[in-house]
Amino acid sequence: MEKSFIYTENMTVGYDGKALIRDIRLSLEKGQILTLIGPNGAGKSTILKSIIRQLKLVDGAVFLDQKSMEKMTDKEISRKLAVVMTGRMQPELMTCEDIVGTGRYPYTGVLGILSAEDHEKVRAAMELVHAWDLKDRDFSAVSDGQRQRILLARAICQGPEVIVLDEPTSFLDIRHKLELLSILKEMVREKHMAVLMSLHELDLAQKVSDYIVCVGENKIWKCGTPEEIFTETCMEELFGIPGGSYCAEYGSVELPAAAGTPEVFVIGGNGSGIPVYRQLQRQGIPFAAGVLHENDLDYPVAKALAVQVVSEQPYEVIREETYEEALRVMKVCGKVILCVQEFGSGNRKNKELAQWAEQNRMLVSPAVNGWE
Repeated sequence: MEKSFIYTENMTVGYDGKALIRDIRLSLEKGQILTLIGPNGAGKSTILKSIIRQLKLVDGAVFLDQKSMEKMTDKEISRKLAVVMTGRMQPELMTCEDIVGTGRYPYTGVLGILSAEDHEKVRAAMELVHAWDLKDRDFSAVSDGQRQRILLARAICQGPEVIVLDEPTSFLDIRHKLELLSILKEMVREKHMAVLMSLHELDLAQKVSDYIVCVGENKIWKCGTPEEIFTETCMEELFGIPGGSYCAEYGSVELPAAAGTPEVFVIGGNGSGIPVYRQLQRQGIPFAAGVLHENDLDYPVAKALAVQVVSEQPYEVIREETYEEALRVMKVCGKVILCVQEFGSGNRKNKELAQWAEQNRMLVSPAVNGWE
């Protein structure tokens, strides 16, 4: 594995010498982000802690820049690898700037006195994560999200070639989650660093990662690119969720569809139906949708939430038989919600459905408590 900057060979991890996950083979090149995903308790954090030597390996080895980490000193490792692990530090009487400054200790003397250059690197790291305004704040007094940014700044301050992060988006609101992952992506691209991390947010893991490792049932369940991993079948099997719950196109998980005979027929398309589908699902109202082309923005969500979807092949004009099927289902529903106002040449049959519903007084509007 000459190209890999950090990799494992036959690594077995566990506690007190008892194996939890065996024969782990991970490989990460500089300029890549590798993300571990999987259910809680599957062993993601155990793998990361074993790689960074917080836990003793049961078997196998971890190599960093072609050297066995077992034979490297802490100082040698800390100049190449930085860590941001989930957990609450409780330092006493340390400002946020002091905490970030500890990232320079691999380069200082015995007394840990920072040079002017070290102080500049501290400031640059804090500015990168938008935390310079916190420099004089007591680290123990800032919010969880602010702490996470300070710990990331400390890791950046080390000047590492690889950063290991365990659930780095924990405690962060959506703005700061996106901000943190954007910073990681920028460092990977501009500084040619490697990032190894675990994430709970599947949608974020899908968007930021170059390679995904699925950890489940005390084993490495599957590895691959996001395109290979984030499929309905894979996610439903890995997390044990009901079929149709995971929407691969949007990287999102939908709640189960309301059960029963459809009471409402929704005519949507191009994303217009999605808010209505979710409102109906929240209200527990079973519904049908159509006619949707199978490459339409609405289709994946309708497929997950509707009792029935009347669909047409991508790019095809809606056929007469498809129209007749939709009309039959619409008549059974008795109520119709129209989400679109304009119809293209391929959707003229949907316009006819809407006109039929209007003529027969079936059109309704979604309301908070029932129907108008």
